[in-house]
Amino acid sequence: MQTEKRTLLTVFTEATLEHVLIKDIDRLGIRGYTICDARGKGSRGVRDATWDESKNIRIEIICARPQAETLLAHLQERYYSNYAMVACLSEVEVLRPGKF
Repeated sequence: MQTEKRTLLTVFTEATLEHVLIKDIDRLGIRGYTICDARGKGSRGVRDATWDESKNIRIEIICARPQAETLLAHLQERYYSNYAMVACLSEVEVLRPGKF
């Protein structure tokens, strides 16, 4: 089995940002992403999705490191100061690297 290294960018943020973040991701030429509902507790308290303003999402993107870093810098510059958002980068190994 042969794998190749890629970067996984995981973003946890407010669900209200989903549509604008999808536009940002597409604009940067990233080929795919996964978005799931997310609940939990952090520095801004419990986010339990019991009402629309407390819904969070988790976005996962596997791509080349430069793309991940470009998107992360954009998120930090545009959204970090005004929205609940955290993100992390990790190295992953993938099969079928042409998909990413």
